[in-house]
Order: sequence, then structure tokens, then C-alpha cells
Amino acid sequence: MHIEIVGHQIEVTPALKETVLSKLAKLERHSDDLIDGRVTLSVERLAKKVDATFNLSGHTIHAEAVDEDMYTAIDQLLDKLHRQIIKRKEKPARHHRPEQSIRTAEAG
Repeated sequence: MHIEIVGHQIEVTPALKETVLSKLAKLERHSDDLIDGRVTLSVERLAKKVDATFNLSGHTIHAEAVDEDMYTAIDQLLDKLHRQIIKRKEKPARHHRPEQSIRTAEAG
């Protein structure tokens, strides 16, 4: 999985980058569909904001978190992404065509 980490009005330090990558590695355990993603770290006055968009096979998930501490915001973001992945994983697959049509079903 390819992850792009960018900073908006903030320099992405190696410690921040390592923290984000290590936390996102936990998401890979729950879903093999993760293709690529983009994480944006930004500062807006006193609040630190983390924004993430990930492409899964057939779907896109997006989450953002704001906190006074960047590491807390990263943890909150991971919780939101984790919930979205679990929700998508547990959702039953929709089948557009039933296994047996009405015409071929035996009359009982």
C-alpha cells in the first residue's frame, strides 16, 4: 500500500511520519483492499488537524480529526478510519441477481 504524507503549514518531521505509518499499519491487518492513501497534517491557529483519504477496491473512505495535540489527532483519525473499515467489512454483500430465478424455481 502506498501512503503519501504531506504537511500544510507544518513540516512533517520523521517522528510524525513514523508515527502515522506505524499506526496505519494496523489498518492493513483489517483490510486487504487498501490500495493507496493520502494523509494531510495541518495547523490552524491552535488546533492541529489530520485529514486522510484512502482508496479501497471499489470504495473511498475519508476521515478527519482536530485536537490541540497532533498525536492525539492522529489517534482519533485512526479510530475513525478503523470504524469505517470494519463497517464496510461487516456489511453484507449485495447481489443484484438471486441464485435462482422465479422461472426456474420448482413449484413446491
